[in-house]
Amino acid sequence: MMDGGHPDDKGDLALAAPVFDRTGRRRLAWLAMSSRTVAALSAAVALVAAGQAAGKPNFILINVDDLGWTDLACFGSGFYETPHLDKLAADGMRFTDAYAACAVCSPTRAAIMTGRYPARLGVTDWIRARFQGGKIPADKKNPSGWVGGKNRKVLCPENALWMELGEVTIAEQLRGAGYTTCHIGKWHLGADDWYPEKQGFEFNFGGCDYGQPPSYYDPFANGRLDGIHGLPPRKPGQYLTDREADEAIGFIRRAEDKPFFLYLANYAVHTPIQAKAGLLAKYEAKPKTNQKNAAYATMVESVDQAVGRIRAALDELGVAGDTAILFTSDNGGLLGPTHNAPLRSGKGNPYEGGVRVPLIVYWPGVTEAGSVSPVPVTSVDYFPTLSRAAGVPPPEGVAIDGVDLMPVLRGGGAPGRRDLFWHFPHYRGKITPYSIVRSGDFKLLKRYDGKPFELFDLGEDIGESTDLSAEMPAKVEELDAKLAAWLEETGAKVPRPNPDYAGP
Repeated sequence: MMDGGHPDDKGDLALAAPVFDRTGRRRLAWLAMSSRTVAALSAAVALVAAGQAAGKPNFILINVDDLGWTDLACFGSGFYETPHLDKLAADGMRFTDAYAACAVCSPTRAAIMTGRYPARLGVTDWIRARFQGGKIPADKKNPSGWVGGKNRKVLCPENALWMELGEVTIAEQLRGAGYTTCHIGKWHLGADDWYPEKQGFEFNFGGCDYGQPPSYYDPFANGRLDGIHGLPPRKPGQYLTDREADEAIGFIRRAEDKPFFLYLANYAVHTPIQAKAGLLAKYEAKPKTNQKNAAYATMVESVDQAVGRIRAALDELGVAGDTAILFTSDNGGLLGPTHNAPLRSGKGNPYEGGVRVPLIVYWPGVTEAGSVSPVPVTSVDYFPTLSRAAGVPPPEGVAIDGVDLMPVLRGGGAPGRRDLFWHFPHYRGKITPYSIVRSGDFKLLKRYDGKPFELFDLGEDIGESTDLSAEMPAKVEELDAKLAAWLEETGAKVPRPNPDYAGP
């Protein structure tokens, strides 16, 4: 399976030509001319000029690809070994009800970068790279049409081929406030002209239009592909997660006296499932549970080892107490390589196994060691949380959907919100277009083709085994009204009837 990342889609990778034609300084100059960011940048520059950059927290945001909700021991796995992440949770706060903004990768990544729901951005499915037919139009305008077929009941909006440069990213926010910024690993938000270095990152190691690596072993090639943008061959046979950790530690060491923002977007644990040498035999010998793929287990442990190395480096450099670490995933675990029980289903699907993800936040002086929060949070919340902690005002004239999680991180109750929403207006294999709202413990799933509604009480039924829609029509009507209002407010493109539909 090739990404994008949906289990029903296949394709081949092709090498993205490295592009370093603009420096970070020129990117900031472009931003300064952008009417949507000039106010935020001016305010941030004023803060720096006043000498307030000193003492700002460092941020490390780790976003693992396809990591399932129960893929860590501290989240219930009895097969995978994650001692460093378990220690991170023991030192900080673990969220039981954290969500990705989408059940597939690119929309969630765009939401993390912008604090905005994918429905606002037009990035509602995983972005097709050039090798998958994602040809960049000559006019460099994102697709805006509708697609369908005689066997499909509704027409669906075309997905974007990139996240627009006009969107204000968290890297741009923080860089304008004096932070040095670095992206490592998977980007998957557009080709050359939309790479991380064009979106506020001074350094980019590995970020391109790839949805997965050609190989997890240096030189990261597979016979047809020559490597990964920003990660030239260095140590033949080195595992990719180890290389990502090397680059992360190198960046932290070079940050010197500047506050830093590191976005570590591990390519693991996405396919291809390739075991890390030296770990496979241990897992092959372990008693199996519903999680039993030994090669996948080594990939999970490779991420855990990277986190351990990074924390050790922070301690060595004396900056651990000044550094907040957020660890999460871009969507639920892929069924086959892993299993998400007690959650239903997995990646790509609207059920909890597709959207609920692990989240650990370790923030010295903020989070209490060993704390657990049941507050529902989602990918759009990281942008406002980090911005406010850095003293950066929100971008002027931009609707930010996320909320500042600091009250929750300090042990308080729910943030000033609300309901959570998802919108996936596409067909993917057996999956039909859907939208979702979670309000309290109730979750309404609305389909645009097939059974119109499913309603679940997650407080009583985390496995979504009992559909309450027939028993609770008033609750369905209430939540459907909330969903309709949200879809209108965000400008979401909703599937429309297909005039050419020939029936089942």
